[in-house]
Amino acid sequence: MLFKGVTCALIGLVIVLAPYIARSGDVRELMGQVAAVGWFALVLGGAFIVQYVVRRVRAGAHRQ
Repeated sequence: MLFKGVTCALIGLVIVLAPYIARSGDVRELMGQVAAVGWFALVLGGAFIVQYVVRRVRAGAHRQ
């Protein structure tokens, strides 16, 4: 879960930040149009990371 979460979050972050970093006007326009996909990937990655942390905490609580 952690690997999926980090991967999705990084992809989303790149897509969301690309319009501000890109030098080409065409790339800026293209990335601006897919910003919703970037936000979705960022939120999905965050959800995977939270799910991983919750599972780890629950597994640690059962050991004690």
